Amino acid sequence: MTGLTPFERGLVAHLVADWLLQNSWMAVNKVKLRHPAGWVHGGIHALCLAWALGWPAGLVLGVVHVLVDTRSLLDWWVRIFK
Repeated sequence: MTGLTPFERGLVAHLVADWLLQNSWMAVNKVKLRHPAGWVHGGIHALCLAWALGWPAGLVLGVVHVLVDTRSLLDWWVRIFK
């Protein structure tokens, strides 16, 4: 992916991971933090983003993606601030 900015590379990697590589098993079950589907989906994101941005960014963004998809951050926010 030469000639693209880091944002563009990350966006393409994210779209590939979410639209092309995610199957229905992942889409249905990724909202449960303890279900392997969320972690598999996050791993796919980590690999795609590591390819696009480097392994440190891929690893961090893969974990963040798991937390966002499982709504763990939202649940924490509601418990703390509501």
